Amino acid sequence: MISYLQQNLFFTALLFLLSLNWNCSSSKSITANKTENTKNPIMEATNYWNQRSNAEAIDKAEAHINKALEQNPNDFESTILLGKIKFTQAYFLEENQSTKELLFYEGQEICKKGVLNHPDFIQVYNNTNGDSSTKLLSSLANSPESVLAGLYWWGQNLAHYLNNQSVINRINHRELIEVIMHRVLALDPGFDYSGPYRFFGMFYTKIPGLEISQSLSYFNQALKTNPNFLGNAVFTAEFLYQKSGNREKFNQLLNDVLEINLTKHPEIMTDNLFYQKRAQFLLENESSLFE
Repeated sequence: MISYLQQNLFFTALLFLLSLNWNCSSSKSITANKTENTKNPIMEATNYWNQRSNAEAIDKAEAHINKALEQNPNDFESTILLGKIKFTQAYFLEENQSTKELLFYEGQEICKKGVLNHPDFIQVYNNTNGDSSTKLLSSLANSPESVLAGLYWWGQNLAHYLNNQSVINRINHRELIEVIMHRVLALDPGFDYSGPYRFFGMFYTKIPGLEISQSLSYFNQALKTNPNFLGNAVFTAEFLYQKSGNREKFNQLLNDVLEINLTKHPEIMTDNLFYQKRAQFLLENESSLFE
């Protein structure tokens, strides 16, 4: 392992060597690049987001994307990235329940705003008849593909926020959430590695009066189409098997997740690392989850 002191010495020596070849043109180039990066917080945010296995990188991504939104409050891509950041912070990193709920709430509000302010959605909305409520639901049901990511992260954050709210609150939001995520399912069932199937598997464990088989069928579809994405297995254990009281399958599935070699699928390694940590957390809290 390289010590902190060794790292500092290395970078000091590197800077000295670079200074030997320093000239005006390189100085202008570096200054220009620095200025360019300063004016491009979206690029900086994306770079840090790609390093999100480090919690500090997530915080930096959030700081830069907030700068981007200060410059352009209606930038859709920045809005959705911030919604994803809020979800990641809440679901994987935050331990305080009140803070967790606040992050999910903020995430759904951010993505909701992104969708409703998108010019393509506004065009659909303006061409839709009915009162305000009917008009909104009809427009969401016919949303253009350009707002797909916004719909998905709106629904994910909202549903996770509602998971710890009253049953009445969940029931009152059921139609809105179903319309949002059914539209995502229709546009791209494979979005976020079978995200819509994974979502409905979770959501239908939280609505009273529904058969658990409805949840099972969605989870099975997610596991079948994207078996290498560990979120599908972790959600199945956390929501389906906990709901049904099947402690044996809960334990088995999560332990299987922990044994996966993440390097076999480098394209989803970061996400799978988060879900392995989530699996470990759930196993450590197994007793309380099945009380």
